[in-house]
Amino acid sequence: MTGSRASGRSAGRRSIPELETIEFTGAQSVAVYSRGLRALARDLAVETAQAAEEIEVVLRRQGGHPLLLGLDTRIRARRVASRLRRCAECSNGLAIEAVRFNTEFRVQFADAIEPRRRKPRDTFDFEDD
Repeated sequence: MTGSRASGRSAGRRSIPELETIEFTGAQSVAVYSRGLRALARDLAVETAQAAEEIEVVLRRQGGHPLLLGLDTRIRARRVASRLRRCAECSNGLAIEAVRFNTEFRVQFADAIEPRRRKPRDTFDFEDD
C-alpha cells in the first residue's frame, strides 16, 4: 500500500516519511496514521504561528514613508504576517480533521471492527421434565 501512495506524487514533491511508512492494515493503523497526521499538523501550526510573529517584527523594522512615521510599514507587515497566521489556523483545522478522520472511520466501520453480539435466543428445551 505504501508504494501506491508514494507513486501518486509528482516528481518534484517530497514525501512525509512519518506518514508514508504507515500501511493501512486495520483499525490500529488508521489510528496511528491519524495520530501522526495530527502531530505533524500541530507542529506545523506552531511553526507557522511563530514565523508569523517573527516576520511581522522583522518587517516592521523596515523604513517606511517618513511622513507616515512607519504606519505604512506596520500595516504592510501585518498584512504579510496575516497570511502565515492563516496558515497556522488552517494547520490547526488539519489537526482537528485528522482526529475526525479516525472518529468517522470508527463510526462508519464499527460493525467491521467489532461485530455486534447477538443476544442468545431463548431456546426451547424439549427435555425439561
